Amino acid sequence: MNLQDATLIVLSEAAGYPELAALTLSAYEELAAGNEVPYTVLSDIIGKASEKGVLRAMHRQYSATACDAILMPILTEVDRQKPVPPRRRPAPEHTVDPLTAPLHTF
Repeated sequence: MNLQDATLIVLSEAAGYPELAALTLSAYEELAAGNEVPYTVLSDIIGKASEKGVLRAMHRQYSATACDAILMPILTEVDRQKPVPPRRRPAPEHTVDPLTAPLHTF
């Protein structure tokens, strides 16, 4: 299943929730036009679907495999687009900083 199909299925499941349906419809239309949808929009779709109980209803209606097939394209695209924050490396303890150390320590 591709991203466009996945958003269409979520759109059909979100029919009872106007805000979620509008958000999902706009994403679907962008994908149908050949455009990329920002990860923030896709992430909001998943968040609002979870908040409204749509994901829970989908899990009751479809098998686990079917739910994975529907949600994974959306989650994979979010994962692909979302920036990865830089890792903070802990400063080693008891080391001399070469930029601030007196000259005679080296």
